[in-house]
Amino acid sequence: MLEIFLKTLPFFAVIGLGYLSGRARFFTEEATAYLTRFVFYFALSAMLFGFAANLDVAEIFSWPFVFAYLLGTTTIWLLVAAVALYRGTGKEEAVFEAHTGVIGNVGFLGIPMLALLLGPAAVGPVLLVLAVDLIVFSSILTMVITGLRAGRVSLATFGVLGMGLARNPMIVSVVLGILWGSTGFSLPAPVNEFLTLLGAAATPCALFAIGASLAGRSAERLQVAAWLSFSKLVMHPLAVAAACWLFGVTGYAAGVMIAASALPVAGNVFILAQHYRVAPQRVSTAILLSTAASVLTVTGVIALVSQGG
Repeated sequence: MLEIFLKTLPFFAVIGLGYLSGRARFFTEEATAYLTRFVFYFALSAMLFGFAANLDVAEIFSWPFVFAYLLGTTTIWLLVAAVALYRGTGKEEAVFEAHTGVIGNVGFLGIPMLALLLGPAAVGPVLLVLAVDLIVFSSILTMVITGLRAGRVSLATFGVLGMGLARNPMIVSVVLGILWGSTGFSLPAPVNEFLTLLGAAATPCALFAIGASLAGRSAERLQVAAWLSFSKLVMHPLAVAAACWLFGVTGYAAGVMIAASALPVAGNVFILAQHYRVAPQRVSTAILLSTAASVLTVTGVIALVSQGG
C-alpha cells in the first residue's frame, strides 16, 4: 500500500501544485481554460493516437469486458438516480447526479496514471472504458435531458449526438489511431517522435489543469456531494468488480477496469452541467471532494488490484 501511495503521490502533487497556483491567482481561470484546451485538443489527442496506433484491437476488445463495465456502471447510475428522486430532486437533477456518480476522470488522470502504475498494457482496457463513458453514457445523458425538455427524442437529437462524438478529439484520435494500426504500417519515425514529444506534455499539463480548475470551485451542497463522491469512489468500483465476476472477466483486464472505475468525478461533467444549467454547484463540489479523497481511495484500489485482490 505504501509503495503504491508513493507512486501515485507525484500525480496528486502536480494536481496540488495546480490547485495552489489557481488559489494564488498565479494561474487565472482564463489561463486554465487555455491549458485545458491545449491538453484536450493537442497533447492528449497525440498521446491517444499514438497508443491506439500501436494497439491490436482484436486482441484487446472483449464483449464480456464491455458488458461487465456497462452492467456495473448502469447499476450505480440507476441507484443514484433513484436516491435523488426519493429525496424529491427534480428529474433533470437526478440524471446529472447519476452521471456524476459514475463518470470518472479517465482521459486526463486515468490513462497516464494507470499506464504508469499498471503497465503499458493497461492502455487498451482503459480506452475501452473511456469509449463506453463517452459513447454510451454521455449519449444517454444528452438524450434523457433532451427528452425531458422536449417531451420526446427526435432524429435531430441523434444528429446532435453524432456531431458531438465527431467533434470530440479523444474519440477522433482513438478511431484514427485504430484505423492506422489496422493498416499494418508503422508510423514514420518523424511522426512517431512528434507524437511522443507532444503526448509527453499531456500528463503534467492535464494534472496541473485539473488542480487549477479545482481552485475556482466552491463547496456547496456538501451532503449530496459527499454521497456522489462515495458513489464514484467506492460503490462504482465495487459494482464493476461484481459485474466482472458475473461475466467471467478476471485477471489483469478486470483489475484495470476496477481501477479505472475508482477514479474521481470527471471535469467534463461540470461542463455539461453548466451547458444544461442543471446543478453545476452540486457537480462542482463532488469533483472537488472526490478528487481530494481519491488520493487515498484510488491508491487503495490500485494496491488491491496490483496484488491480485
